[in-house]
Amino acid sequence: MDSKKFRGDRLKKARQYRGRTITDLAEATGITKQSLSLYENGTNPDHERVVKIAQELGFPYDYFMQEDTCRAESGVTYFRSLATATKISRTAESTKLEFVAKVYELLLQYIDFPALNLPQIDFNGSYDEFDDEAEAKMIDEIESIAQAVRKQWGLGNEPIGNLQLLLEGNGIIVTGFDVDTKIDAFSQRILLDDGQVYLIAVTQGDMPEGRIMFDMAHELGHILMHPWSEELDYVSKEEFKLRERQANMFASALLLPRETFTRDVEAYPTDLAYYQFLKKKWKCSMAAMMYRAHELEIVTDNQFQYMMRQYSKKGYRNGEPDDTPYYLNENMFQGAIDLLFEEKIFTPKTLMAFFKRHSVTLYPKDLEELLHLREGTLHYEEEPKVIHLRLLTNDGDE
Repeated sequence: MDSKKFRGDRLKKARQYRGRTITDLAEATGITKQSLSLYENGTNPDHERVVKIAQELGFPYDYFMQEDTCRAESGVTYFRSLATATKISRTAESTKLEFVAKVYELLLQYIDFPALNLPQIDFNGSYDEFDDEAEAKMIDEIESIAQAVRKQWGLGNEPIGNLQLLLEGNGIIVTGFDVDTKIDAFSQRILLDDGQVYLIAVTQGDMPEGRIMFDMAHELGHILMHPWSEELDYVSKEEFKLRERQANMFASALLLPRETFTRDVEAYPTDLAYYQFLKKKWKCSMAAMMYRAHELEIVTDNQFQYMMRQYSKKGYRNGEPDDTPYYLNENMFQGAIDLLFEEKIFTPKTLMAFFKRHSVTLYPKDLEELLHLREGTLHYEEEPKVIHLRLLTNDGDE
């Protein structure tokens, strides 16, 4: 591998990672747009310009001089709120998941991660808004898929305690980012030499537990039900909205199973205070439970509309009672890296060097944020260089 050659594709990837356009990178560095475009397409810039670009993008200099040796290939990324998130934001977060997949591929050399464990699903998904029978069939199909997941994962019909750990235990990578608030969550499929892996990323910060739980379940719905071999840019808005609706229906059915949730909510089906009480048990938002009660025909159309008016009047659309910011637990990457350190296979310094040898060259802070690690997990102090001096005698002898 020619370590001296500048890699234009790595410049483009770093720029996308940071959510930067060629225009604003040009303005920040004083390098023309034309030059930056040429660099991304194979022209070799001088050393000083590489240093300037690396500093502006917050990437190590060596990153731009490495050939990508990881074989993980990413495909479609499903984003929630696709209509409002900017394309730059979506590209940035999708690019970050590619880096997560590369780290996963490298750690597979040492760690036996849980295998992907999903039921075989053949989802038709066809729908005609003017055909009540087709609507009912679609709903029943999604309910059956949610039950198939619960059966395969041994959940019964009780509330799910920790969906993140449940997903990870069944081979799905979960991470969290502090990102554009217009992006709630997103998922991506990564192809490896010997199979595939799915990643789910959720936005952290101000999001309460019920919202994050629902987002994770929503992304699982995409993983199970929707195609991963087509570009979403070619999917019509109507089709995308339908897929979003189907993923929402799956999330409701998974988190709030028909039988047990119905039994709970039937006691006081139109009482908002009762839904606030049920939040603690089901770990879902009041709004999600109200929609589910309506979907299950526990409340009528008129009752549901009245409840939603009361919900809005109380200001709950801007925040429900008992909402507090929720953060993911330490994930499988933290556990894997802790194990590698405990078993003396790596130290933070040698692990960073291992990643760098395989072209995953980022600063420790970026990797910690990317992998949702504890702050300081990959930090290390450079050992000071010691100069050995010799003491001479007056006549010049040692």
